[in-house]
Amino acid sequence: MEEKEIEKNDVSRSEGKDREDEGYEKVCYMCRRPESKTGPMISMPGGMNLCHDCMQKAFDSVMKNGMDLSQIPNMPYMNLNFNDLSQMPPKAEIPKKQKLKKSKEPQPQLTMKDIPAPHVIKEKLDAYVIGQEKAKKVMAVAVYNHYKRAFLGKEGSDSDDIVIEKSNILMIGPTGSGKTYLVKTLAKLLDVPLAIADATSLTEAGYIGDDIESVVSKLLAAAGNDVERAQKGIIFIDEIDKIAKKKQTNTRDVSGESVQQELLKLLEGSTVEVPVGSNQKNAMTPMATVNTDNILFICGGAFPDLEGIIKERLTKKSAMGFGAVLKDSFDHDPDILSHVTNEDLRTFGMIPEFLGRLPITVTLKGLDKDMMIRILQEPKNAILRQYEKLLALDEVKLVFEEDALEWIAEEAIRRGTGARALRAILEEFMLDIMYEIPKDPNIGSVVVTRPYLEKNGGPLVQMRG
Repeated sequence: MEEKEIEKNDVSRSEGKDREDEGYEKVCYMCRRPESKTGPMISMPGGMNLCHDCMQKAFDSVMKNGMDLSQIPNMPYMNLNFNDLSQMPPKAEIPKKQKLKKSKEPQPQLTMKDIPAPHVIKEKLDAYVIGQEKAKKVMAVAVYNHYKRAFLGKEGSDSDDIVIEKSNILMIGPTGSGKTYLVKTLAKLLDVPLAIADATSLTEAGYIGDDIESVVSKLLAAAGNDVERAQKGIIFIDEIDKIAKKKQTNTRDVSGESVQQELLKLLEGSTVEVPVGSNQKNAMTPMATVNTDNILFICGGAFPDLEGIIKERLTKKSAMGFGAVLKDSFDHDPDILSHVTNEDLRTFGMIPEFLGRLPITVTLKGLDKDMMIRILQEPKNAILRQYEKLLALDEVKLVFEEDALEWIAEEAIRRGTGARALRAILEEFMLDIMYEIPKDPNIGSVVVTRPYLEKNGGPLVQMRG
């Protein structure tokens, strides 16, 4: 009788475990890919699962001839002494199971009617980004043409052999002018996979840092490891000015000119091997082949000291007489970056081959006082609206006087970090308000005044009723 009860308990436990596993899929212990991507996996004691690719690479690295495991639907348990879990490494982490993805219905094929027009894209950007009309117009047209290239394909239309080439973009603007924010807003509004990479972490192959292929690897991850979708995506490389050619250096420039030369093949269009589900290449990581011909590259940077190079070139023609150009005539020009040429960028340290693959150059203006005030109030995700919503959860109304907004804009310009200074200033002065308001539930509204910001008084607090 006792043996029968034990057998029943074992059966009930196994059934319970099956019910628990139902709705989940296995994840490879090495490459972390789910079973829906790799196919049937090899189950091993200790709760580990391995896909056929990783198991094949493991055998190939040990045995010279290798073993073709793709012909084996599911291997039986192997005697690796994993039954004694005490022998496993102390920090071995078994990946958690992932929920099974529901089978998606086939999406309708993209048609020309589904492509948003440039004015539609710009209207969406206007709701979030203040000013920078030229930059928004250029970005809207570039993305619009990118959609059409993705629709038509590389061979062009059926009637002729015209191939639409991509036009990569170079964005130049002072810090805090909205370069990265503009691209991030595009990523939210469009259904094209977009990856944002930082050029400061890129180094020449073989040195500590990220290889050039890591830029494409981020795009592949943003596309859900779908190679076809990633090949029609957009890559934004920020801080591109940090890889300028170093001047008067005796050491090897592994993060400057060499990175520009390595980026040439990606900008022009080539086929690269990138790891799937990881940023590092090794024998156990599956690789994917990505073609960068149809990937739109947008490079952005602040380019400090570029204004001085432009002024020096513009005033080089100065002479005596009524037609002479005064040396200080461009000192207070807020739109000095709009006069930039490839000659100025070459003087800054960018190689001509790199600039030749970025045919579109768009400059962003520095923010003035009026634009700062508009940034505080007008965007859908404005900073003041965020604080108003935070205090509204405490049933308190937050009001900023016009004089207070002007003081914040003036202080942000004085700090010289662009729109980033607005949040820093508000965080500084809103700290006491956010700390004191929840203490008294009878407070109904708070008015932030200029004397409070100038530390000559406090905010106006009104009680309920």
